[in-house]
Amino acid sequence: MPDPIVLAEEVHKSFGSVHVLRGINLQVDAGEVLCVIGPSGSGKSTFIRCINHLEKIDSGRLLVGGQLVGYRRVGTKLHEMRESEIAKRREDVGMVFQHFNLFPHMTVLQNLVEAPTRVRRIPKAEAVRDARALLDRVGLADKEKAYPVQLSGGQQQRVAIARALAMKPKLMLFDEPTSALDPELVGEVLDVMKGLAAEGMTMVVVTHEMGFAREVADQLVFMDGGVIVESGKPREVLANPQHERTKAFLSKVL
Repeated sequence: MPDPIVLAEEVHKSFGSVHVLRGINLQVDAGEVLCVIGPSGSGKSTFIRCINHLEKIDSGRLLVGGQLVGYRRVGTKLHEMRESEIAKRREDVGMVFQHFNLFPHMTVLQNLVEAPTRVRRIPKAEAVRDARALLDRVGLADKEKAYPVQLSGGQQQRVAIARALAMKPKLMLFDEPTSALDPELVGEVLDVMKGLAAEGMTMVVVTHEMGFAREVADQLVFMDGGVIVESGKPREVLANPQHERTKAFLSKVL
């Protein structure tokens, strides 16, 4: 059997005296979409940032594509990698944040071309060709010369998704990608994400969009207080939650 794309085993994380993740166990296989829901402060965003080693875990194991994230094992001990080695591992993981984090001084096309040419050393002509294909894919082929400030929030987030895809990742992480958008712009971003899922992209999505989770996800995880309270098939969890905490949360958001 191939390694899962994401494997978390007893993952713990604290910030000072606050125990944010309390033993997270989950697995995401190639081509699967995992949606993570839960109240603010439940540990959702911290966990997704740990997958990419933007936050360091305190204990447990977290593997992406069968490899430890940010560490190498020497005998029985783990040693943190150099930042250059960590960056190399991150090349296979794309991440889209709540806020778009585009380079404001660069055009849309330049935003997409920057990392492939600098990090992956892809020839510029090839990177430009790929970037234009991605902009067409997210419905923004006519915006390549625009600057981020000239775009709507939904357009900026679609550019951010295209920029992540420009690195040809094996895994895409989304940390509440629609939470900063006006409600009428949410659909255009979710449509792009649905397209990625249909094409077989492995995705971990922290979201409040229950309709998206019901329609697209293969797994749904409800987190609260740093633990996975309930998990299962999205339609089953949303329609018939088994845990009282899940029932209480869903009664307020559905």
